[in-house]
This record gives sequence, structure tokens and C-alpha cells, in this order.
Amino acid sequence: MIAFETLLYNKTGGVARISLNRPHVRNAYNTTMRDDLYQALSAVRDDPEVRVAVLSGEGPAFCAGADLSEFGTAPSLAVARQVRWRRDVWGLFLSVSKPMVASIHGYCLGSGVEMALLCDIRIAAEDAVFGLPEASLGLIPAAGGVVTLPRTVGIGAALDLLLTRRRIAAPEARTLGLVTRVAPADELDDVVSDLAHRMESLEPFVPAAVKRAARQGMDLPMNRALELETRLVLKTLGETGAL
Repeated sequence: MIAFETLLYNKTGGVARISLNRPHVRNAYNTTMRDDLYQALSAVRDDPEVRVAVLSGEGPAFCAGADLSEFGTAPSLAVARQVRWRRDVWGLFLSVSKPMVASIHGYCLGSGVEMALLCDIRIAAEDAVFGLPEASLGLIPAAGGVVTLPRTVGIGAALDLLLTRRRIAAPEARTLGLVTRVAPADELDDVVSDLAHRMESLEPFVPAAVKRAARQGMDLPMNRALELETRLVLKTLGETGAL
């Protein structure tokens, strides 16, 4: 187990689990958590034994957003965000070729939504509540939310959430496509563990190829996306010895 100030990190077999661990403030995101996440995600990316990663939160919430007590008044919020960008945690999320699952319960607000959107699969407990309150602080989500949310739920639903700042419960999040599945709160861990173990059994080059084709393909014209898919299929066949 790797020791962090704001996270719990452990690895069982091929499954790495990263749990946000500031339960006294509902896992509010601060600069120490930024640094810890950078190290933990780097470990997931670089450890050949890790096949799947699960991101969750300790205590009553997944993540209630940025730690405003650390960032202070409105002008310093912008400065604090510049500090957070010095380590590109969000880009590091996207650099991980292994499947990443967000296990979400309680509040998932602001930075919590953005971290979840950077995972590949999002499983929510029935008690989960989602929202992006940044507009009320005179800001826009600066950790990819403005870009990732429309790609996940569509432009109309994304603008509704971004501009009205309303909060939605897990069933509506599932309807919009913000989360993949909804589970009873007392079954969330079992559902996520079962999913992680299913993906753990895959050859590592398979999810890496699927993620690359899906993510890059969205930004390409159809003919080029299909060419990318063909190249990746041939590559995976080579990995298996079929070629």
C-alpha cells in the first residue's frame, strides 16, 4: 500500500483502488489532493500489474468539489486554479490506458463530477447527487467539465447543468448518460468490484485499444475513425499471435 495524505491507495491482484480520503470535508479537492492524485494515477499508469483502477471516496460523499476554505475569496479562486494546473492531473487521467471506474456515492459536485467524467465507467449509488456550481462563483468548470460533459450527455443537457447550477439525483444522471449504472447504496461496492474483476481478466492491450479507438475516433471523420479501428484490430491480432 502507498501512503498518501489525502488518498487511500491499495492494489489487490490487478485492481488498483484510489479512494479520496478527506471525509471530514466530504473529500473536497485541494492542492494536496492534486499532488497525491498525480502520484497515484502515475502509479496506475506505470504499474504493469495493474489492469483496472477504481476511484471512490471515503465517508459520506464521493467529492463535494473544490475546497473553498483553502482557496478563499473569489479572486484567489482563479489563482488557485492556476496553481492546480501546474500538475496536469486531468491530462494524466486521460493518459491511463487501463479501464478506470468511478464509484460514486453521496455528493458528487464540481471537481467530483469532472473527475468522474474522466473515468471510463461511472457507477452511482442511489443516494448520489450531482451538480456543477462553478457559475455561481463567477467561474466555469476548469478541469475539463465544459468539454467532457457535452460529449457525455449532449450539448443541451450539459448547458442545462452548467448554466442553471441545478443538482440532479442518480436516476436522472442515469437517464442523461452521466452515469452508466445506478445501484442500491449497500450494493455499490459489490457491483463495482464485480465489474472491475471482469475487466481485470482482459488482456491489457484489449482495453487500451478499445479506449483509444473510442476516444480518438470521436474526434475524427468516420472514414479516418474506421481506419484507426482497423489499425488497432491488426495490432491486437499481432499481440495474440493471430497474425
